[in-house]
Amino acid sequence: MRFRKLALAVWAAVSIQAATPSFEVASVKANRTTDPRQQRWQYQPGGNLSISNIPLYMIIAEAYDIPIQSVRLSGGPDWLRSERFDIQAKGNLPTNLSYREHAAKTRLMLQTLLADRFHLVMRRESREVPVYALLIGKGGPKLQNSAIAENDCPAEPDPKDNMPCHEFMGGQGRGLHAKAVSMQDTVDFISNWTDRPVVDKTMLTGLYSMDTTGWSPMRHRPAKDPDAAPSAEDLAYADTATPTLFQIMEKLGLKLDPQKAVIEMFAIESAERPTDN
Repeated sequence: MRFRKLALAVWAAVSIQAATPSFEVASVKANRTTDPRQQRWQYQPGGNLSISNIPLYMIIAEAYDIPIQSVRLSGGPDWLRSERFDIQAKGNLPTNLSYREHAAKTRLMLQTLLADRFHLVMRRESREVPVYALLIGKGGPKLQNSAIAENDCPAEPDPKDNMPCHEFMGGQGRGLHAKAVSMQDTVDFISNWTDRPVVDKTMLTGLYSMDTTGWSPMRHRPAKDPDAAPSAEDLAYADTATPTLFQIMEKLGLKLDPQKAVIEMFAIESAERPTDN
């Protein structure tokens, strides 16, 4: 009986391991380049992945589908935010996957790689926290429907396409610019600059194109050298005519409403520097 229980336990462990998606082969190296212009992240055909000069903290955020600057991710040693890495990984994904299926499976493979090579340990818990709920405004949505349907979005983004499906360009200073994004894409992107997580409660399921102006900071900005000349961004934020993110959403016929909601939060328990290979 004891042997049978042991055999069942071993079989279960092997089954779980086999069910965990992973890259066929991967190379991980530290990158000591200081020029941020050399940063690159490319999802490639077949589930292949090419990452160059990216801080590990950003890689973790992408692997767990968390906005990079979101308050939903915390913890970990300081080197996660400063030390950069190159990752070249070969996958083996079917060619008939949708964009979302391809992205989800690639992220799962990246989670496995981080656990294997960086000994990353994550703590995940769902709890009720203050959020902004994205709702439809009183006058209804004023969104521009995308010219691209979900079925036309390629599973693997074209590296030459600087604005692929489900991706934004811009940000707090430059505004929202996209040609085919969902409401979930929108809340994920703006969560990089909000002081609490954003959840989608619009019930809108289409893809939309967006072009907006930038908005004033919602979070406190770090103090700058008082003797330094103000940047163009500083001047824009000091301008009282610069709209808030609430006003940007209102122009789109949407509303950011302070609420509480149960969402998943992530904490980095531990991680180790990998050996190059």
